[in-house]
Parts: sequence; C-alpha cells; structure tokens
Amino acid sequence: MIREFSAGNYRFIPSVFQYSAGTAANDGYEIERVRFDRLVPLAEGFALAAKFIQDAGRPLTAFCACELRSPAAFSEEGFRAFNLHYVKTLSEWGIFDGTTNPVARSNVCPEIDPPSEPSFYAFSFTRPTEAKAPSFVISGGAEAREGSGTYVERTVRYRDLSPEGMREKVRFTTTSQMENRMTAFGFGWKDTTGVQAYSVHDFHHALADELARRGALRSGLTWHYARPPVVDLEYEMDCRRVMREVII
Repeated sequence: MIREFSAGNYRFIPSVFQYSAGTAANDGYEIERVRFDRLVPLAEGFALAAKFIQDAGRPLTAFCACELRSPAAFSEEGFRAFNLHYVKTLSEWGIFDGTTNPVARSNVCPEIDPPSEPSFYAFSFTRPTEAKAPSFVISGGAEAREGSGTYVERTVRYRDLSPEGMREKVRFTTTSQMENRMTAFGFGWKDTTGVQAYSVHDFHHALADELARRGALRSGLTWHYARPPVVDLEYEMDCRRVMREVII
C-alpha cells in the first residue's frame, strides 16, 4: 500500500490522481510545514513555495503536502476540472507523472470571507534532519467512502444533518479516513501534533466519544469554519506530526 517517492525523500499512500492519502518523511528527513499569513492565489502560492523550498537548499520534488482554500464547494465535474489544472505545476516540478501523485492535500471552502479564487493556506516539504522523531501529513478526508461511484452513492448519511447523522459522519472520518491512513504508516493519534476539522455544522455532541476518547485531541483541535470541497459533503479532517512549523 505504501509507495516510495525517492526524489522527495518521502513515502506516500496512493489514492487518486489529484493527491495521495498521506505522506511520511523517510529516515534522515523531516517534514516542515509553512503557513502563509494570508491566503495566496494558487499560482503565486506555488511560486512562493518554490522559492522557499529552493532557498532551503531542497529540490522542488521535496514538496510533499499542501492546504488549499477555494471560493465554494465544487460540483463533481468542477472538482475534476480544478484538479486537472492543479496538477500541471506538480508535473512541471517532476512530482506528478500523469498517473500517480504523491502529494498529500486538503482543500476546503471557508464559509465566511472566502477567497475569490483557489488559494494556498499552507504547504509542507521535506528537509534533512538529525532528529529521530518521525513526521507525517495525512490528507483531508471527508465522509465519503473510497472507491468507484458518485459522491452521492459513497457519502455516509447523505444530506443527513441530524445530530446522529453528523455523529456518524464524524465517526467515519475519524476511523475510516484518519486512523486507517495513519495505521498504514505505523502511526496513531498518540503521534499527532496537530488535528484540524472543517465543517459549518455543530458536531460538539460527537467530540467526547468520537474524538477525545479515541485520543484524537491530545494536541487539541483546530476547527475551521469551512466546507469540504464537494457539494453535500459536510465534515472533513486532516492531521499531522510535524515538529517544525513556520508562518511567512
């Protein structure tokens, strides 16, 4: 299940063409997360990321994860069109080979004061380290089962915003998305340094049983008042273990 991206000094969980399900630094390397102080349009964000990575003495192939913000949730067709545009830069950087994409990603839609165009919130890259602590980034995952079929067919409790419907969405995302992906790398909640949730709906009633008691809140929870990137998805999460984080 795990594949190696030697040009970037990290391994990844294969998923769909637009992103991987997660990345983890190889031995002798660590992941550094860089967050922008303001949202930066996609092209400008790629340019700034390239400069930061190269100034750190790293190749562009070290780019291993990104966090994006979009103006509004996409239709399935619109999401695919956006992704085809997004991966062009990764192809130019020697990361995306036309089929397999090793880069982890989250892409959500702020409900209030959204950007006018798809923009960067943060990115991550690998760099050498003498530290022994592992580092990883798990991609954003929502309440849609993986596999073939439309989002309507794969979404857990589709359009069900009842308390129990939201609880089941949170449970699925916590276990089938986050936990399964971390387990593939040999990690768990005890290893995380950051957990983020994205929803415009109240899920407080699920916090104790579905998150806290599972150990997911060991470093707290950052809740972004934002929607997942596809219409009718209502809850998304991502998580990471990153020892070095900066804001630019």
